[in-house]
Amino acid sequence: MLAVHFGAGNIGRGFIGQLLYQAGYEVCFVDVSKELVEEINNRKEYTVMLAAEEKAAFTVKNVRAIDGKDEDAVIQAIAEADLVTTAIGPNILKFVAPVIAKGISLRLKQTGKELNVIACENMIGGSSSLKSFVYASLEEEDKAKATEKVGFPDAAVDRIVPLQKNEDKLLVTVEPFYEWVVNKSQIIGEVPAIEGVTYVEDLEPFIERKLFTVNTGHATVAYLGYLNGFESIDKAIQDDDILTVTEKTLHETGALMVAKYGFDKDKHEAYIQKIIKRFKNPYISDEVTRVGRSPIRKLSANDRLVSPAMQAMNHNIELTGLPTVIAAALLFDCEQDPDAVEIQNSIRENGLEKAIEQYTGIAASNPLFKLIVDNYQRLSKK
Repeated sequence: MLAVHFGAGNIGRGFIGQLLYQAGYEVCFVDVSKELVEEINNRKEYTVMLAAEEKAAFTVKNVRAIDGKDEDAVIQAIAEADLVTTAIGPNILKFVAPVIAKGISLRLKQTGKELNVIACENMIGGSSSLKSFVYASLEEEDKAKATEKVGFPDAAVDRIVPLQKNEDKLLVTVEPFYEWVVNKSQIIGEVPAIEGVTYVEDLEPFIERKLFTVNTGHATVAYLGYLNGFESIDKAIQDDDILTVTEKTLHETGALMVAKYGFDKDKHEAYIQKIIKRFKNPYISDEVTRVGRSPIRKLSANDRLVSPAMQAMNHNIELTGLPTVIAAALLFDCEQDPDAVEIQNSIRENGLEKAIEQYTGIAASNPLFKLIVDNYQRLSKK
């Protein structure tokens, strides 16, 4: 069995690639890093190490790589693949879609075999988004055939892979916990037998549970940690005030999950505590500036901060944590982050109120707007 995976970075190697190999796939990575591609092809294996006291290590074998610039090779690999996956970042999906479309077209002409394409990204509806980009590059005749032969099942993925610099270029350290949930109803043909993947009929509750707990919590610790002078997530979460706001924030998003999807309150509370314990892991020293990077995307209406806040308001859930985090994100002034620089320039030139409307989509008439302004002013005085 052949799996073509776009993205040979830490998530690709340390999470998706590892599970695919353990499921019996030959994993063919596609990446634009010539150095990574050459290293993978020279060694045909790499090591995944757990960020835990025991430092357990696993060897991933039966791997190869293709330079993403070698379009013909990528197209042929997709035509032959049993599964295609991605872990490249939400903003890059549109750039790989044309070559995936060409691979699908060739496949339809050569064999017509069924295929599933799973985008393993930190976003809601990643595979559906990729599908729309792919279909924009397909001929009408191929679109009709692809509808029957190619599935784009959405997925929710969760594994913390910290920023790292290892002497071994392929070694990747990951946390022990992971979760990969796939929408079974969107799969075409046989369900891929991958141990560690949970297949569900309705993915939305699991996507929002993960996004509004793990990602919202991570962002909370990052932005408040940055404001308070902490460099890493594990150090920031040790601060009592940051821990308190993080717990408040996750109890607010948790109340939303219970109200919206009927999650068991006690079980979700246990999930929250598990997530906080993960943030405290001393073997994952993740930088607050890395976790907080790209604040424009993280402040957008459908992402981890504003979306749960707006939905919680609609469910009459009282908010204190989420407005604080949104305000902290607006104060994130990391000079190495282009998004942060843009937001700070906008606040200076146009004022806070216009910046809130521009980057969050929250109207000034919304009660959440005033909560954000009040928290911004309070945090600014620190």
